[in-house]
Amino acid sequence: MANFKVANRYANSLIDSAIDKNNLDSIYYDIKLLLSAFDISKELKHVFVNPVIKPETKKTIIGEIFKNKVENDTLHFIHFVIDKHREEILYEIAQRFLILRNEHLGIVSIEVKSAFDITDEQKQAIKERFKNLLNKKINLTFKIDKNIIGGFVARVGDTVYDGSVKHQLERLKNNFVQGGLSLN
Repeated sequence: MANFKVANRYANSLIDSAIDKNNLDSIYYDIKLLLSAFDISKELKHVFVNPVIKPETKKTIIGEIFKNKVENDTLHFIHFVIDKHREEILYEIAQRFLILRNEHLGIVSIEVKSAFDITDEQKQAIKERFKNLLNKKINLTFKIDKNIIGGFVARVGDTVYDGSVKHQLERLKNNFVQGGLSLN
């Protein structure tokens, strides 16, 4: 919980600075690149959580990896985080920044899981449905989950919209049980 609060403070600082300097989009792409680098390279992630590696070495590594690829403001922010000895939560700070950026722009991210690939028409229908329901811009990601018999399950933050066949069957079973009927 303490890491969340600290990560949130740093992410808020970065987003406020990006908004003030009118470079929110470029910082956004830089942060996505940083997260991607951490996801691809476990060694890079290990460097940042390792307290034995000196801060100057960490700054040099970041400088070499992202030289001419990210804005100076992004590099300065990462150096600031390292100077404050908070580099072990840099990944969490970056993730929190993306969430705050989406909130600022009125964008909500939705993860949709289904048993099979969803057609483009179905994707568009799902997007429109949630756009009307939430009255926000929608960013959808789709995943296949073989545990879902049919339909889909959508996660919006902490809220789950379960339109799966499995869920509907469970509800039907519960209705029968509550009504005194047995399925066996």
